[in-house]
Amino acid sequence: MCGIVGAIAQRNVVPILIEGLKRLEYRGYDSAGLAVIENNGLSRRRALGKVKWLEELIESDPIVGSIGIAHTRWATHGKPSTENAHPHICREQVAVVHNGIIENHVQLRNQQRAQGYQFTSETDTEVIVNQIYAEIERTHDLLKAVKLTLTQLEGAYALGVISPAFPDRLIACRKGSPLVIGIGIGEWFVASDVAALLPVTQRFMFLEEGDIAEITLQKVVIYDKDDQLVDRPVVESQLTASAVDKGSFRHFMLKEIYEQPHAISETLEGRFINNRLEDHVFGHQAAEIFDKVKAVQILACGTSFHAGLVAKYWLEKLARIPCQIEIASEFRYRNPVLADDVLVVTISQSGETADTMAGLLEAKRLGAKYSLAVCNVPESSLVRASDLVLLTRAGPEIGVASTKAFTTQLTALMLLVIALGRRFQLSEELEAKITAELFKLPAWVEAVLQLDDAIKHLAEQFAEKQHALFLGRGSQYPIALEGALKLKEISYIHAEGYPAGELKHGPLALIDADMPVVVVAPNNNLLEKLKSNIQEVTARGGQLFVFIDETLEVENQDNIQIIKVPAVENEIAPIIFTIPLQLLSYHVAVLKGTDVDQPRNLAKSVTVE
Repeated sequence: MCGIVGAIAQRNVVPILIEGLKRLEYRGYDSAGLAVIENNGLSRRRALGKVKWLEELIESDPIVGSIGIAHTRWATHGKPSTENAHPHICREQVAVVHNGIIENHVQLRNQQRAQGYQFTSETDTEVIVNQIYAEIERTHDLLKAVKLTLTQLEGAYALGVISPAFPDRLIACRKGSPLVIGIGIGEWFVASDVAALLPVTQRFMFLEEGDIAEITLQKVVIYDKDDQLVDRPVVESQLTASAVDKGSFRHFMLKEIYEQPHAISETLEGRFINNRLEDHVFGHQAAEIFDKVKAVQILACGTSFHAGLVAKYWLEKLARIPCQIEIASEFRYRNPVLADDVLVVTISQSGETADTMAGLLEAKRLGAKYSLAVCNVPESSLVRASDLVLLTRAGPEIGVASTKAFTTQLTALMLLVIALGRRFQLSEELEAKITAELFKLPAWVEAVLQLDDAIKHLAEQFAEKQHALFLGRGSQYPIALEGALKLKEISYIHAEGYPAGELKHGPLALIDADMPVVVVAPNNNLLEKLKSNIQEVTARGGQLFVFIDETLEVENQDNIQIIKVPAVENEIAPIIFTIPLQLLSYHVAVLKGTDVDQPRNLAKSVTVE
């Protein structure tokens, strides 16, 4: 969740480090800092809050160096403070930046205190830098010291390490947290994310689990988890620095909402021949694996979990395939029982979600033979660990509140429904119907975006509220969950999503004039049931905001406001009905003056447990 940037060059790397941190701001953080080797010693600057405050600090008190490391911190051990900000330094001889959690830090801290080490922070990271210093004292070699230190750490980490005693080298290593090496011309970079380095390179090497890299100006030497020398392939990224700019939009989130028609088109592009989905788009083994699959187990977290919930409805209703879904952080500790010949489907925007990755590894340990990742990042850990992959092609998503990643996940999951369903009970006629609907989907999303002004006006009635309730039925229930999540994430209004049929089993007690109730109401076989739920709310004085299929003859009433959504086919209605809820949460957050793209306490890539 924290962000790491490092560089070694024949020029001042401080501007590169600062720009890299700015490009990692979307991940979420509460403090920032950097350290460089300057005049044969370590120079460090740290600031609580935004990267711009660190930048201002350096402008008033400059430092210069050709090798350095930088970090944005998202607090785990220790409150947000300057003292807890990275990099951490031991006795002015070693500096470390760290993403992850060291689970045995208390034991190591007690040992080090007994050895005379003084601690200046509450973080788990300080035990790392102290241990590296101790190993340098014994080995007089930075690489050996880092290797020995790693054998004593339990948990997850991505590390960047420098020492003025070894001013020509930068050490980078990873276990459980992503780290990438950027290749320049006579210079090298490291970062948590490709996006941080796009202004200086588009050529990258991705460190694998357990890798340790020693980087000098001349070369990069990489050792794998077994301490064997390895080569990692060089990948040319297709992203550009401008791909992570806001353009003319006020916030990344709004830009990404409006990018959804294009993102969905990209998700569909090249995956059909003569209007028929090709199995090979999931991987060269897809046809062979799909023929053997008898059930599906979905693992995901957050918004991706909501996408998986929709997929469960689709897989069982349209294709008649048994499907289970579980929050990945629960699955990994529950000692679950997997069905025979199950396909484990993991869903993650970043492909680095720690709980989802651990869930996949647990499923494999339990004997799962087949796995598929639905992901937005082709070089990610989840993709590399899966047998099959379907990339969502959403492009960089910078806003913490996921929008286009969610709708492209839903689009991709419908492709999976088709691919598996044709082997079960999905008829050719229904497959052709769904395919035609998918091709129309970008245009339908464009039409829904025309509701923006109306929803902006509607948002004014939410800005002063403290609570909200979202209701849906069937495959719209996960959309209600997602709508509630979006509102709470960026506006800090407490919101809950419920299946509408559960209203009388508890939530109805909350209904009053101060509790807005948002209802998702497509024109399907559950509509009459949903109307009964609406009456239950109105009878108790609740204020309703109903997003409804435009073909339905329903008009505004005193306590019911109707927002008509362009009519679409039921199969893909969940994708369409999520767009207005994204817009609603966005405009409410803007009215409340919250930080839309970087909401408090949250991070984009949850790379720690």
